[in-house]
Amino acid sequence: MAKFKLVVSDPKTGKSQVVELEGVKAVPLIGRRIGEVVDGSIAGLSGHKLLITGGTDKDGFPLRPDVHGGVKVKVVLSGGVGFHPKVEGERRRKTVRGNVITEDTVQINMKILEET
Repeated sequence: MAKFKLVVSDPKTGKSQVVELEGVKAVPLIGRRIGEVVDGSIAGLSGHKLLITGGTDKDGFPLRPDVHGGVKVKVVLSGGVGFHPKVEGERRRKTVRGNVITEDTVQINMKILEET
């Protein structure tokens, strides 16, 4: 069964809280993508809408929004999630995971969009 650690950020206050989900409660998040909006009741925040902004897998590799699927791949990066170049124009081949949440995902980053 899946076990996730949700990091829910509140942009208004600048604070984050960690919510752990496992088993049946974690199943609704499997198959979701970065950029999707989910109901806050999944994380125990009823009346909120949450935006999935990223995450990491079991090996610590980041979820990257422009890599499709839930696979782990090596891609050439020039910046963004997973690689921050030290020299202007630097590119490197780095391992990242796709934008779909799978059972290999451990941490999911979210932010509060709206309160109702």
